[in-house]
Amino acid sequence: MKKNLLTILIVSLFVAFYSCKTQNTTAPTASTSPTDTINTLTSQEIADGWQLLWDGKTFNGWHNFNKDSLVGWKIENGELISLGLGGDHANDIVTNNEYQNFELSVEWKISPQGNSGIFYYAVEGKHDEIYAIAPEFQLVDELGWPDKLEEWQKTGACYAMYTAKSDKILKKVGEYNLSRLIVNNTKVEHWLNGEKVVEYQLGSEEWNKLAKEGKWKDFPDYASAKTGKIGLQDHGKSTFFRNIKIKVL
Repeated sequence: MKKNLLTILIVSLFVAFYSCKTQNTTAPTASTSPTDTINTLTSQEIADGWQLLWDGKTFNGWHNFNKDSLVGWKIENGELISLGLGGDHANDIVTNNEYQNFELSVEWKISPQGNSGIFYYAVEGKHDEIYAIAPEFQLVDELGWPDKLEEWQKTGACYAMYTAKSDKILKKVGEYNLSRLIVNNTKVEHWLNGEKVVEYQLGSEEWNKLAKEGKWKDFPDYASAKTGKIGLQDHGKSTFFRNIKIKVL
């Protein structure tokens, strides 16, 4: 009997170890290295179809919204940094390429009293402001913000539409968070530090009701695009971004 129990224990340990080795590694995890491995892809990420959306060294692939150039940002120590110059949204940036169905992974940290965001389905030429057309994954210093924040203004929310879960994991100011944005046809998921914090359906009856009755009632083109560019917000304070990766679905 003891011998049988020992055999069962050994087999169980082997199965558990093998399961850990073969689990899904598709989603990137937050980098723990300050310089060596940031803005790079692992061999597993490459095999899974991930691409760098920012190379970590240049502004290649990005430009200011509605412009051909890029100002108001700097690159330092492998970080893409908004400078907060020229007023709110003056220097929002977008990708050169458009994306429809994708999974986006971004590491970011906020400045004290900072406010930023990640946009998707941004279309240029129709509006001066990116938020008039593109939904936003909200980023903000919740504790340091000088005014009372509504739930739809807090980190992880679909700004002015859907609130994020209240018990989400949010790192303190100056520490990097990991956001994932999954857009697959009309289904959208916001993830923060390994947890899904909100899920919604673009164009659903609920979505349309919230848009028409809330902040976007005077923005008829809001979320009207079915494909578009990914954007990063410049909103009066510095925000730091790195490890910006995308997988087309």
